[in-house]
Amino acid sequence: MTRQKDLLSNYTEKFSGNVRFGNDQLSPILGYGDISQDNITIKKVSYVEGLGHNLFSIGQFCDKGLEVNFKAKICSVRTEDDNELLFGNRKTNLYTINLSKVQNDSHVCLLSKASMQQSWLWHRRLSHLNFRYINKLVSEKLVKGLPELKYEKEHLCAA
Repeated sequence: MTRQKDLLSNYTEKFSGNVRFGNDQLSPILGYGDISQDNITIKKVSYVEGLGHNLFSIGQFCDKGLEVNFKAKICSVRTEDDNELLFGNRKTNLYTINLSKVQNDSHVCLLSKASMQQSWLWHRRLSHLNFRYINKLVSEKLVKGLPELKYEKEHLCAA
């Protein structure tokens, strides 16, 4: 999430709910876009007015099968096979991650989602397998060549 609309490319204005802050204040999610910084692109970043800092969602990291660890002065985000994707330090009560320090060869993929064309192509290639099972194939790495993306449908299959 970010409060800096000017950081977002491919911005789409779309209300998609509210964010509740620690003081119980609500702010609307007014849209989303992509943030590119140095060697990293993070897709579908929510634009929320009123944030004090750009924020990552720990829940979304966990939903993607990543492991998030917090210790007294450091935090890290790792894959299931223990590859470190992101690393941060604690300053006061806030853990910060500097994306410009991520290595060029690091395979960081945050919230990547297949395009609708890709989703339907793989749906057809896999004999009209439903999207829940396609995502399961991806998460368990059961199909060689199947891109590691989140597959979703926007309508019912005509077949």
